[in-house]
Amino acid sequence: MSLLDISPIIEQMLMVSDNISDLNFSVGQKPQVEINGVLYPTSPLGLGKLTSFQTEMIAMSIIRDNPEAARQLVKYGSADLSWTLPGKCRFRVNIFQQRGSYSIVMRVIPREIPTFEALNLPPQLKDICELRNGLVLITGPTGSGKSSTLAAIIDRINETKSYHIVTIEDPIEFMHKHKKSTINQREIGSDAKDFASALRAALRQAPKVILVGEMRDLETTEIALEAAETGHLVLSTLHTIDASKTVDRIIGLYPKNEERVIRTRLAQTFRYIVSQRLIPRADGKGRVPAVEILKSNPRTREYIEYGESEGKTLLDAMRDGELDGMQDFDTVIMRMIQQGLITVEDGLSFATNQNNLLLNLSGFSSAEDYANALKAQRRDASNLPPIKPPSSSVIDMIEK
Repeated sequence: MSLLDISPIIEQMLMVSDNISDLNFSVGQKPQVEINGVLYPTSPLGLGKLTSFQTEMIAMSIIRDNPEAARQLVKYGSADLSWTLPGKCRFRVNIFQQRGSYSIVMRVIPREIPTFEALNLPPQLKDICELRNGLVLITGPTGSGKSSTLAAIIDRINETKSYHIVTIEDPIEFMHKHKKSTINQREIGSDAKDFASALRAALRQAPKVILVGEMRDLETTEIALEAAETGHLVLSTLHTIDASKTVDRIIGLYPKNEERVIRTRLAQTFRYIVSQRLIPRADGKGRVPAVEILKSNPRTREYIEYGESEGKTLLDAMRDGELDGMQDFDTVIMRMIQQGLITVEDGLSFATNQNNLLLNLSGFSSAEDYANALKAQRRDASNLPPIKPPSSSVIDMIEK
């Protein structure tokens, strides 16, 4: 068996399941596939635990036709690139050095661009496709489905609007075809030097919509804001856990003496901050997205411009903004638990505030109400029915 062509190895690994999200090659482990957030070992073509030599050969096989990625790997110790298995699918690949050897993680990119319905996204997110300008941020940890959500938004714009769309990605993931719109996709490394220079150039390319794969630094963030301020619709991602932390991250990129100015600019230009978490389904059939939506309105703009305070938080605005299309993580997770989509245990582990979620599931509005009810129950158990949290495992958590 030759590792100079890893296509047969990849093909066998993909046959394990239809729900594989990643392939993982690390020294001392068998080749692994990730399914619904869990790694499983495989033995494609009889491969056992990988040696340092084998992972290096796999890395070289992937990178051999991409000199820019090879240069990055030598210079920085890691490289991002796209790789295609002919006739099958594409991958977003990261090769990195660790303890003197190479590891490879390959994210599977579906051939078909996903729809809002296929991704189980809230229908109100379709309103993003009607925007003419401003900044839309999709946030969440790695593997939370940000790229898929962006692809669904771009594809819907492509189908319904006659726009020029420019995407700047590292690497290009979903391959969009021209439909009603014209789409040009630029890859960092092969088509452009970096996000900042590509974004600056995009402003001269007369696009209506600009997708920036990630707002990684101050320079990219500043140009993205300028683009949103000058009439472009800018879509991008950040690795932040919720809307409030996203605002903090952007403001934190700027010097402290510019905080007031950047707060005002961000309040005026943002349209949506959408945060995602993928939670395992209760039936074991994949994962379902919990989506938090912060939308621009007078109240949210005020809280961003002047800062949050007691009783005036973005979380409060989202909880009160359901009629405006907003929603917060814990309310969404509570509904999923009540519908039986996810388990209580998984819901609590993904919640923003576990204690508050637990109290809401138990039917109490505050910890004080809960404590008073417990005291009353102990005082006269005959006059009160037992207070039962959602499951026995949850009562164990309380008593610990």
